[in-house]
Amino acid sequence: MNTVVVTQILSAPAASVSLAAGNDTGNGSSSSDHADRRGQSPRLIEGATTEPVWVRRLLIGAALGFMTLFLFVPLASVFVEALKKGWDVYLASITEPDALSAIQLTLIAAAISVPLNLVFGLAAAWAIAKFEFRGKNLLLTLIDLPFSVSPVIAGLIYVLVFGLQGWFGEWLRDHDLKIIFAVPGIVFATVFVTFPFVARELIPLMQAQGIEQEEAARVLGASGWQMFRRVTLPNVRWALLYGVILCNARAMGEFGAVSVVSGHIRGQTNTMPLHIEIVYNEYQFAAAFAVASLLAGLALVTLVAKYAVEQRLKREHQPLHQDA
Repeated sequence: MNTVVVTQILSAPAASVSLAAGNDTGNGSSSSDHADRRGQSPRLIEGATTEPVWVRRLLIGAALGFMTLFLFVPLASVFVEALKKGWDVYLASITEPDALSAIQLTLIAAAISVPLNLVFGLAAAWAIAKFEFRGKNLLLTLIDLPFSVSPVIAGLIYVLVFGLQGWFGEWLRDHDLKIIFAVPGIVFATVFVTFPFVARELIPLMQAQGIEQEEAARVLGASGWQMFRRVTLPNVRWALLYGVILCNARAMGEFGAVSVVSGHIRGQTNTMPLHIEIVYNEYQFAAAFAVASLLAGLALVTLVAKYAVEQRLKREHQPLHQDA
């Protein structure tokens, strides 16, 4: 009974907690005092905030100024520079053969790496959230490895393993297989730097949900596939989409690891970030900013999609908090 009361208090709004405290103490507070408190805005409740109004405004202004200076202005300048010489130059810059090849390779790398990371993320989250096994903490640590390793190091790892002088270089050469300085190497490097995103979005959610629903489905005779399709997947679909969005954005914008394994072969192994670097170093600023605007547009689309998914997740979690 006490646990229920504590849970209700923790999940109640600040105004409700204040009213409950007034009722429990029995200090002679009149009903008119309670009515006055009900009419107050939460931000006006005494003790709800301790800092003065000017401090809050200063902090908010500083945050907005920082974001404007370091995020909004640079992002807007990309589009301004891209369209500076007109639409004809812009369209010519993004439709010339090397640019189209870079766009195509970027989409191919993302189209392969994102589904692979989706499968891995689901499998890892399922194993970690639903089972206890030796090496579980090690697996959790290894999932975060790409966050702590420089992308350049990741690229060098694949060169060491699959390069001509690498561990499997001689075998690959004998079988006429090429990974480094080719599309497979780019895909491998992209998978490495992006695989934590889906798993890290799913693991906390699946751990919080527990295994009660799966156990109930098993008692009712559901198979493993039926439990996953009808119980687990509906509960994590928005978190899964959230992870896929972040994974896709990172895959398309990856530079460091791909730069090491691509070889910078124009028209063959250059992705969009690599193409931007090359044409910029050749002083083709209009072409560089034109292709960069495509990546910037992708970033904006990603932010909008990310916000929409976050709002959907909040709406789905609200009933859970109310029930608690």
